[in-house]
Amino acid sequence: MALFGRFVRSVMSAAVISALSFGGLVLVGGEAVAQSGDAASEEAQGLSLSVPVALAVRVERPPVLDGRVVDDPTWLSAEPATGFRQTRPDEGQPATQRTEVRIVYTEDTLYFGVVCFDADPDGIIMSDSRRDSSLNDTDSFQIVLDTYLDQQNGFVFGTNPAGLEFDGQLVNEGQGGGRFGSGGGRTQGGAGGGFNLNWDGSWQVATQISEIGWSAEFAIPFRTIRYPSGQSQTWSMNFQRNIRRNNETAFWAPLPRQYGLYRLSMAGRLSGLEVPAQRNLKITPYVLSEHLRQNATTSRPRLDDWTGDVGADLKYSITPALTLDATYSTDFAQVEVDEQQVNLNRFNLFFPEKRPFFLENAGLFTVGNPGQTEIFFSRRIGIGPEGEVIPIVGGGRLSGQVGNGFNVGFLNMQTNTVDAPDDPVAANNFTVARVRKDLGNRSNVGAIFVNRSATGRLAGDSDHNQTYAVDGRVGIGQDGSINGFMARSQTPDLRGNEYAYGLNSAYSSQAWEASLSYSEVAENFNPEVGFLTRTEFRSVGGRVQYAYRPEEFFGLHELRPHVGFNGFWDFEGFQETGRTHIDNHWEWPDGTEVHTGMNITREGVVDSFEIFPDVVVPPGTYDHMEALLVVMTNQGAPLSFSVRTTIGGFFGGDRVAMSPTVRFRVGETLNTEFSLSRNDIDIPGGSFVTNLARARISYSFSPRMSIQTLIQYNDRADLWSANLRFAWLQQANTGLFLVYNDTRGIDSAMPSAAGRTLTLKYTQLFDILQ
Repeated sequence: MALFGRFVRSVMSAAVISALSFGGLVLVGGEAVAQSGDAASEEAQGLSLSVPVALAVRVERPPVLDGRVVDDPTWLSAEPATGFRQTRPDEGQPATQRTEVRIVYTEDTLYFGVVCFDADPDGIIMSDSRRDSSLNDTDSFQIVLDTYLDQQNGFVFGTNPAGLEFDGQLVNEGQGGGRFGSGGGRTQGGAGGGFNLNWDGSWQVATQISEIGWSAEFAIPFRTIRYPSGQSQTWSMNFQRNIRRNNETAFWAPLPRQYGLYRLSMAGRLSGLEVPAQRNLKITPYVLSEHLRQNATTSRPRLDDWTGDVGADLKYSITPALTLDATYSTDFAQVEVDEQQVNLNRFNLFFPEKRPFFLENAGLFTVGNPGQTEIFFSRRIGIGPEGEVIPIVGGGRLSGQVGNGFNVGFLNMQTNTVDAPDDPVAANNFTVARVRKDLGNRSNVGAIFVNRSATGRLAGDSDHNQTYAVDGRVGIGQDGSINGFMARSQTPDLRGNEYAYGLNSAYSSQAWEASLSYSEVAENFNPEVGFLTRTEFRSVGGRVQYAYRPEEFFGLHELRPHVGFNGFWDFEGFQETGRTHIDNHWEWPDGTEVHTGMNITREGVVDSFEIFPDVVVPPGTYDHMEALLVVMTNQGAPLSFSVRTTIGGFFGGDRVAMSPTVRFRVGETLNTEFSLSRNDIDIPGGSFVTNLARARISYSFSPRMSIQTLIQYNDRADLWSANLRFAWLQQANTGLFLVYNDTRGIDSAMPSAAGRTLTLKYTQLFDILQ
């Protein structure tokens, strides 16, 4: 009841806050102050914020970028930002090691000088040095910059003692997966989610380990990021330091434990900036040579040939906040292949977008329920339903901010005709238009339009599809939010019931998490440039979790008991899927975790389906229970493992599922991961076993030169594949790439739809106005 009462009070407070937000006001520290697009207005009004403030100092001579902060006199002109406090393991306590951050800038570049003092330098942990590798299981330092001071969008830069380059884009405070803005993962949630790790800016970092700990120097050109018009600016900013041997996370602007670096509404301030007018024109051409070997099929001859190609990308800043991106003869040869999946149900599998051009600013274009009901899903452009590549002629994207808090996005792409005798594909033009208005207290409202039209000689008169949607989000106090969307599609051969909508609410305090959601997808809703896991359903979901940190209980750091439910029904009231999850996570100070839980499941099968060759699941309702056990050792250790085990009923029979993973690393250079997903199933229609094995191995010669491989074996599809990539990077993830792909069956030397490719690609970034 106490939780419910607090939630009601938060809702009542939100009504006042939202009303003031729409009127151009926002509550800060109990005072109503005007919200302005010029961030410097906070200082002009003498606004008193209970957040730390750092001062950036203008210098004539830039620091020497060698990682040594204490020996460079340039840094002496700046006062250090310090006073970091923990969120874990001891929430609210000072960090166990001192951290100092100095900030200076020149006419064109912003510099951060970071000293991470450490009483035990030999205890510093470095887990990887490849660009954009995870910073969770290593000593690390991250910066978030909210350049618009809108408390929703920002840029993230990070490193570890090995000099790793980590960067990404942030929208909606990182909300899109996990706890509110906890951060740390790849692009979250479908087409974009809240954090986009695949954004690659042009910047530099240098690090050094010494007897006092480790230090880092960041050089971030102003042209790499976006910011409002006006010379004098104040930005929102926070820093995060990880001390991995202590499993310690500490922040410069203190945060309660339920939040992370992406919680921009509780960040500190960076003042004293005199920014230059944005002058940014970058051209990135590529040259490519590829050898393809593919066996003959009934419809096309054997391929064994060398081909070549050229293309280019362009980036131009129309204003400091609005950027035009253009691409011609778009190629994604260096992108890692998809991870294989085993489908044991009758619904669509989701494969995330990995192509950099589509991932930049992807969060702006994300509308719907990520990974389930996505109004726009960029994988529909240039990738066929079976994963085949469809050539992209080119296109452009305009994105950024115009006016006070208005985010706009426009994307237009053209694909080419595929002249395959057995399965020709018409050329298509894709258009996406998006607008979103950011409001006070983490709120926004927006709309999106998506169009696909076939073009060229194979196009039919009615070969087109459109989808429209509106969406919004309301922040409720500091702890709650409500977001939702309404959408409609138009397809020439479909009439009526072409709608979808969803509503999601969430609450998160230091101890409690709660969420509740409802959505509908009507029979004829058909977003052909979107994604649906299933069609024609109503769904309800909810979850409640309590996080408890005992002072003395078997040495535990935290207990997280929780219960959740997800259910799907058709429009006749028949339940197609139901899952009640009851669990408790037991976490120790070093990061070791044990999850002990159970699931109560229901699967309602309307039409029989083949779950495995010659094994059919007939129509019916299948109610079962299953036990869960998850064990994860300290993932920061050189050798770690995890295993997930599920034992219980399955479509009228039984299933034992195990997913063990072993990770081994040598310093920051060699990283290996071996995993197996095994299902042993015995149902009335038959018995079978599926195995999906995966091996990842990477070796880093330096932070910018590495070789990595992904080998997969799927006995369900009788298929194995290998992806080998060598990268020698320059600025913004450009450089030399050598990629080898091999896909084949186990019982045949070269099955149809399989083949081998060897690709050599070189990209070079030219900063025309530098």
